[in-house]
Amino acid sequence: MTEIVVQKYGGSSVSDIPKLERVAERVVATARQGKQVCVVVSAMGRTTDDLIRLAQQITDSPPRRELDMLLSTGERITMALLAMAIQKRGLQAISFTGSQSGIITNDRHSGARIIEVRPIRIQDELERNKVVIVAGFQGMSYRREITTLGRGGSDTTAVALAAALGASCEICSDVDGIYTADPRIVPEAHRLDSISYQEMQELAEHGAKVLNAQAVEWARRSGIHIYARATHSEGGGTQVGTYGSGREACGVANASGLVRLRLNANAAALGEVLAKAEAPLWRLADDGTGAIALFATDNLPDWAGLRRSLQDRFGAELEVTEDLAAVSVVGTALGSANLSARVLEEAARVGVQVLGIDCSPLRITALVKPENAAGLARSLHAVFLGGSY
Repeated sequence: MTEIVVQKYGGSSVSDIPKLERVAERVVATARQGKQVCVVVSAMGRTTDDLIRLAQQITDSPPRRELDMLLSTGERITMALLAMAIQKRGLQAISFTGSQSGIITNDRHSGARIIEVRPIRIQDELERNKVVIVAGFQGMSYRREITTLGRGGSDTTAVALAAALGASCEICSDVDGIYTADPRIVPEAHRLDSISYQEMQELAEHGAKVLNAQAVEWARRSGIHIYARATHSEGGGTQVGTYGSGREACGVANASGLVRLRLNANAAALGEVLAKAEAPLWRLADDGTGAIALFATDNLPDWAGLRRSLQDRFGAELEVTEDLAAVSVVGTALGSANLSARVLEEAARVGVQVLGIDCSPLRITALVKPENAAGLARSLHAVFLGGSY
């Protein structure tokens, strides 16, 4: 039986025509090894951000359905151009949108979840020895509406397709694997050979951009190992699967664009509004003085409208703090109070005010002002990953 491989290429890997041509060369080389290749692509470069800015020139709270219709065009450009580049090199190729690929989602816009994959057309074309190129980040709801999967959703497309096709899965980007921190923020960060689903999902949910959290969750449920590799170089790579990093702390993640809400009422009242708005909550709790909610606005394009609705409903009882950042240390044994205290001590040592702290057995998160996030990340990386502790 012919081996099938799913390769995903992110926006930076196809940001211009020369890079897209190099991706075509890599895909063709894989196909000429006798493998059937299904390629998942993101929009070119900053196309998605540019489209969001266009929408926000019309309204600061764009309707999610229409925004999905707009944003889904970005990947369609990439898939068609890549198909042309592959055919120019002598192989047959065909491009499909998410809906044509049989990716069925729930009925949410701007952050849908895949519920089923029916890859019949993809399988037919692979059997005809064609390279199949799929627009990532998008699908079709059971109501036949175009939906998008949220930031990094092309990763989820790739993993879901790999599971449905019985294929291996490569996530290709500008970096040669999963690092202990973003090397642009922490120059001392180093690549991990392997990382567990649980570790990777915790990193992804708290700011690490190298893999999408929903993709990792799908891989875990399906038993698919993900191979994170560099697009334009050989060697390196990180396997995401059942084997962990072998470290008590495996990485430091940074997140920005966070919003914290405080309401002088019980958490249920606030949670009801946020659930209806499908806000991607990090935390919702009652600290004894009222409700606290924390969430990122990355996948909340209509945040401006939601903020007005919250203020209209709760008035002076609601306190809104925007533009916060978080630095999270992730590992297999970080739930102790001693290690949380160590984070606070290190923050105090480097002069960073911690605005809040949140812990789980796999994570310690410090909430800070954006201008302090990078420095604290470097400091905590040195403490928790610079040697034994």
